Amino acid sequence: MKDENQKYLWWQEGVIYQIYPRSYQDSDGDGVGDLQGIIQRLDHIKSLGMTAIWISPIFSSPMADFGYDISDYCDIHPLFGTMEDFDELLQAVHDRGMKLILDLVPNHTSNEHPWFKESRSSKDNPKRDWYIWEDAKEDGSEPNNWLSVFGGSAWEWDEKTQQYYYHAFLKEQPDLNWRNPEVQEAMMNVMRFWLDKGVDGFRVDVMWHMIKDDQLRDNPTNPNYKSHQATYEKLIPAYSTDQPEVHDIVHMMRKVLDSYDERMMIGEIYLPIHKLMTYYGTDKNGAHLPFNFLLLSTDWDAGEIASNINQYEAALPEGGWPNWVLGNHDQSRISSRVGQDQARVAAMLLLTLRGTPTIYYGDEIGMRDVPIPEEEVQDPQGLNMPGLNLSRDPQRTPMQWDDSENAGFSPSKPWLPLPADYRRVNVKAQSDDHGSMLALHQRLLNLRQEEDALRIGHYKPMEAQKPLLAYMRYTSNTRFLILLNLSHKTCHFHPEHFQFEGTIEIDTLPEREGTEVKDKISLSGDEGMVIRLKHL
Repeated sequence: MKDENQKYLWWQEGVIYQIYPRSYQDSDGDGVGDLQGIIQRLDHIKSLGMTAIWISPIFSSPMADFGYDISDYCDIHPLFGTMEDFDELLQAVHDRGMKLILDLVPNHTSNEHPWFKESRSSKDNPKRDWYIWEDAKEDGSEPNNWLSVFGGSAWEWDEKTQQYYYHAFLKEQPDLNWRNPEVQEAMMNVMRFWLDKGVDGFRVDVMWHMIKDDQLRDNPTNPNYKSHQATYEKLIPAYSTDQPEVHDIVHMMRKVLDSYDERMMIGEIYLPIHKLMTYYGTDKNGAHLPFNFLLLSTDWDAGEIASNINQYEAALPEGGWPNWVLGNHDQSRISSRVGQDQARVAAMLLLTLRGTPTIYYGDEIGMRDVPIPEEEVQDPQGLNMPGLNLSRDPQRTPMQWDDSENAGFSPSKPWLPLPADYRRVNVKAQSDDHGSMLALHQRLLNLRQEEDALRIGHYKPMEAQKPLLAYMRYTSNTRFLILLNLSHKTCHFHPEHFQFEGTIEIDTLPEREGTEVKDKISLSGDEGMVIRLKHL
C-alpha cells in the first residue's frame, strides 16, 4: 500500500472528464461540436473540479465510425477545426491548470489512410505487410471464423489482389499488423508528434485487440450466446484478442511516454479482472491506467459491487493505481441504467472510491439516453445489426447547456436529437439549485480535491447489510465513512463491532448535510452520504 506522504502524479490525484467532441459545443453553426466549442466551455469543466480532459478522436477521418477510422493521425478533421485550433485548445487547457489526453487508435486505420491504399495496391507493395492479408481457403472461404465487432465476418475480400484483409470492426477499418516493426515505429512516431506538442497522455483504443494469433486459429463457440446479443458474441475471441505479445507493444508505447515528463497512458480493455491486471505490465512498464469497467458491467447490487471492488483492490499489482468508470461513448448512460435517483448515489460511489475516476460529459447533470428514431440512427454498430437496439447514438447526444433553442449546443439542427426535457435538464437550470445533480458533483469534486483521504487515501470495506454499500476512506489523521443505499427502500446502518461519531459532509439529500450522527444511521431510499468521522 502506498505511503500517503509520497509524491503522487497528476493522473493519480486527478479526475478525468471525457468529451465526445461532436456533441459538446458547436461554435460554427454546422450542428456538430468542434474544438473552438470546447474552448468556449473550458470554464465549466474547470469550475466543476475536473483536472484532466480526454477528447475522443478529432483526427482526419472519412467518419465511417465517427473518427475511430483515421486517415491521418497527425492532422485535425476540418469538422472539428484546424491544427491552430488544437494548439489554442491545448494552451487554454494548460492555462487553466488542467491536462489534455488524446484518443489514440492504433489497432486499425481507415481504408482511406495512405498506408492502406499502398498496402492494397499490390501484393508486392512495401506496405503490404502493414496490414493483415491472407489467402482464401481452398474452397474460397475466409481464412478463419473470426467475426467483426460490428457484425458479420471480420474478413473482406479484395478483388484486385485476390486476398482477404482482416478488420475487427468495419470493413472501412482494416487492422494494422502490429507484428511488423515498421508499423510499430510509425505509430511510435505518431505518439511523439503529439507529445512534442505538449499533449499530456493518450487513451489507447481497443488496446487488447492489437496483436492477433500468428496461426490465425478459429475462435471457439460461445456456449452462453443469447439471440439478443451482438453477433460478435457468438464466438469467444480467444485468438483474435488479448494475445501475450500485446504486452510487448504496450511496453514499447510506455517507453515512448517515459521519455517525456509526467505523461500517461490509459488502456481501453474489456477483460476480466485477472486479465486486466496484466496490462499494468511487469515492473509497472505497461499502461498507467488499464480502464476498469466493472461498474459498467456489474449488476446494480450492493453485494456484487462490494465483492467486485474488493476483488479489484486485491488483484492490483504492487504500485498499480486503481481507476473507475461509470459511463462512456460506447455504453448506455448511468442515469438510464440505474435511474435518475440512483445515478446520484452512483456519482458518490465513483467520486469516493480509491483511484482515478473518469466522468462522461453530461453525467454531471444526469443526462439520459435519448431515443433515436430508427430512420435517424447513424452509429454503424446499430445500422449493421438492425433490430437488436445496439446503436450507441442515444448516449452521444448533444450536451444540454441551457433552455434556449437546441439547448445552447448549436444555432443549427444538431447532428443527433435532443431529449424532450432539455429545457428542464441543463447546466444553467442546475447551476443555482443546491439539490441538483450538478451541485452534487461540484460538492463531491471539491471535497475530493481538498481531502487527501478521498483523493489518495486508503480504502477499507465495512460490514453492511444489503442494499447498503459501506466503506471507509482514510489517512493517518482523517477518516470518511461512505454509506450508499443502492435501492429505493429505506435501510439502516448499525454495525455491531464499530462505534462511530461524525458529521454528514455531503448527502444526496442536501438537507441532511451538517447533521451529527452516531453509531446508527437510517437512510432513505436512493440516499448516499459521506460522513466525516471524529477522531477515536
